[in-house]
Amino acid sequence: MRQSHPRRPRPLLGVSVLLCALLGLTPPAVASEGPTSTSADVARLYEEASLATARYEEGRRAARLHREKVRKLNRLLAGKRRKIAVLHGDLGRLASAQYRTGGGLPYTAQLLLADNPDALMRGKQVRSQADLAVNSAVVKTRRAAVRLAAAKSEAERAEHGLARRLTRLAVLKRGIERKLESAQWALQGEADRAVAAGKCRGAVRLRQPKKKAATRAWVTPVQTYELSAGFDSAGKRWSHRHTGQDFAVDIGTPVRSVGAGRVVSVSCGGAFGIEVLVRHPGGYFTQYAHLAAAAVEQGDKVRTGQWIGQAGTTGNSTGPHLHFETRLTRHLGSGVDPRKWLAERGVEL
Repeated sequence: MRQSHPRRPRPLLGVSVLLCALLGLTPPAVASEGPTSTSADVARLYEEASLATARYEEGRRAARLHREKVRKLNRLLAGKRRKIAVLHGDLGRLASAQYRTGGGLPYTAQLLLADNPDALMRGKQVRSQADLAVNSAVVKTRRAAVRLAAAKSEAERAEHGLARRLTRLAVLKRGIERKLESAQWALQGEADRAVAAGKCRGAVRLRQPKKKAATRAWVTPVQTYELSAGFDSAGKRWSHRHTGQDFAVDIGTPVRSVGAGRVVSVSCGGAFGIEVLVRHPGGYFTQYAHLAAAAVEQGDKVRTGQWIGQAGTTGNSTGPHLHFETRLTRHLGSGVDPRKWLAERGVEL
């Protein structure tokens, strides 16, 4: 009996409609066609998770930039204050030199008593000019320090505002995480009951992501993943060699067709649990197994990247993941290495 690579489920991050409003986001357009279903709830929460994570990471980057800005302003401000201290020292030395040269006498008396009045006048003029220059430098530097201090305060306020915003986001995320995890396992429970009964529930028609201009003929079966058991692996989990490539993902993760084709079959019994088989031009077949739900029916035409199901852990599986196969025929045993097959089509795993 074939078993698949174990995978402990990770709670996904999500965001509620309230969170969308808080962050100025548009609620995701993922819904079921007809009555609300667990599959649609998971898909909606999964989509919201992507929005929340993107905005949260954006906030973290902004906070890091503000922290760096505050540190830079601190360094500049410290430099200006050191410069002011040096300039004050220069003023003190000038004043001391004037006192020593004049001895405290009025300037007229210094001229009358000087051996060389011209030299005294020139020296006095030079010291006065130096005094003015240092005074001017002190004023300019102090003004610059005031501007830097104001900029630093503004940056600190912005940083604190971002920190408060991220804290609110984290609180909302934790609440959605619990809801999503509950919805994920409710979906898995429905799938397990369908598999046990040997009767598929029918396609859950999820609204597809917005179409983009076709740039690639082939894609990976899931967008974000960790590779686990590979093709032709040996181990206690399989009675023979492993016939596909496993992608470790969470329950409810959207599974997409790697290329354009037509759905050959949708089944929900046996070792593979809920599975979808797609035939592609050229006679190749791809299989998507251990699903929690199928979003297509036999005979459906699918495009590259179209959602055809949601990942799960049905059938002979010990943890949430997608089992993906590429075959020469529709039958088990005709599989080829999925990594090499996709690489030949420009898709590197």
